[in-house]
Amino acid sequence: MPTAAGVEARLPIRSDMDLVWVRQHVRQAAAQLGFGLVDQTKVLTAASELARNTLVHGGGGEVEVSHVTADGVSGLRLTFSDSGPGIPDLDRALSDGYTTGDGLGMGLGGARRLVHDFEVESAPGSGTTVRVTSWVGRRPGRPGEA
Repeated sequence: MPTAAGVEARLPIRSDMDLVWVRQHVRQAAAQLGFGLVDQTKVLTAASELARNTLVHGGGGEVEVSHVTADGVSGLRLTFSDSGPGIPDLDRALSDGYTTGDGLGMGLGGARRLVHDFEVESAPGSGTTVRVTSWVGRRPGRPGEA
């Protein structure tokens, strides 16, 4: 089980400018933890998608950025939460091509493919929490995985 080394930041997501700050903070945190350029890009892309979903579909919320460790491997955990309407059909929302807006339908499903660990808690009328974790180099508990 991963252990948190501490919450690095709690950032509001209430405007397009906040999306810029979230992306900048996640990029810096990933670089400081030692993520390579490709892995930085993956976690940054996932963060961007999830932050936009928090703003557009959840009516705003926040992201908690944490450094975690497991089996001696460092990771970056991002927890996006909102108090919006929730996701009525999570399986459908995670499927490729599904969109409720003008996008390409790559949001949740695309973000899930870009990170190592992905969890969603949501129900109609109760908001949404999406927790993702990316690990530096390899996923803990899986020797030889790169």
